[in-house]
Amino acid sequence: MSDFKGRHFEGEIVLWAVRWYCRYGVSYRDLEQMMGERGVSVDHSTIYRWVQSYAPEMEKRLRWQWPTPRSTSWRVDEPYVKVRGQWAYLYRAVDKHGNTIDFYLSPTPNTAAVKRFLGKAMNGLKDWERPTVINTDKAPTYAIALAALKKEGKCPDATLHRQVKYLNNVIDADHGKLKQLIRPVRGFKTRKTAYATIKDFEVMRALRKGQASAFNITRDIRGEARIVERAFGLGASALAEVFQLVREQLDLTAA
Repeated sequence: MSDFKGRHFEGEIVLWAVRWYCRYGVSYRDLEQMMGERGVSVDHSTIYRWVQSYAPEMEKRLRWQWPTPRSTSWRVDEPYVKVRGQWAYLYRAVDKHGNTIDFYLSPTPNTAAVKRFLGKAMNGLKDWERPTVINTDKAPTYAIALAALKKEGKCPDATLHRQVKYLNNVIDADHGKLKQLIRPVRGFKTRKTAYATIKDFEVMRALRKGQASAFNITRDIRGEARIVERAFGLGASALAEVFQLVREQLDLTAA
C-alpha cells in the first residue's frame, strides 16, 4: 500500500516539501510561498502535518544507511532547544570527523537522561564499533552515567572519558548548523512535535555530510533527493538508476 494513500498531492510533492523544510531552515509560511512559485498550492498547516507524519518515518527508513560510527572517538554535548517556552536538552553524539552518531531529546539534563542517550547510541554496535574515547564537557552527569554503563556491560571498560574543551569544537560547529535549521521554528509546541521534526533535521544534516554517499548514485543534491524517494518506494530502484547512469556514460563516450 502506498505511504501517500489519501493525500491530495503526489508522494514526490509531499517528500519535496518535507525535505526542503528540514534541509534549508525555512519557515512553514515561507515554504508555502516557495511551493506556490512552483505551481503547488498548499497551505502551511498542511506542510506542518506532512512533516509531523513523514519526518519520523524518514529517519527510521534512512538510518540503516549509516548504521555505525566511522570513528571510535566520540564527541558528546547537549545544546538547548525551546519547547513550549521551556528549555529541553538535545543530547547529540558525533565522531571526530563530525559524522552524526545519535541524538536524544530530554526535558532534563540529569544522569538518567545521559545514561539513556549513551545506551541508545551504543545499542547494537559490535565490540570494535563501540567508542574507545568519549569527550564531553565537565558536567558530572557524564562520568556517573558512563560508570553505570560500564558496570552493566553496555560500555567497554577501556573507554576513556575525556573532558577537554577544545576537542568538542567539532560538535559545537555541528550544533551551529543544526540551530540554523531550528531557528525558524521559533519554539516547538510539544516535545513530541519537537523530536519528530528534529529527527528529520538530523537526517538531512547526515545526508548533507555525505554519510549515505554510497547510496548517492549521482553524487549531487538530486542524488540526496533520490535516496529519500527510494526509501518510500518512489521512482526507479537503485539498480535501475545505476544501469541508466552507466548507459548515459557509455553514450557520452561513444559520441
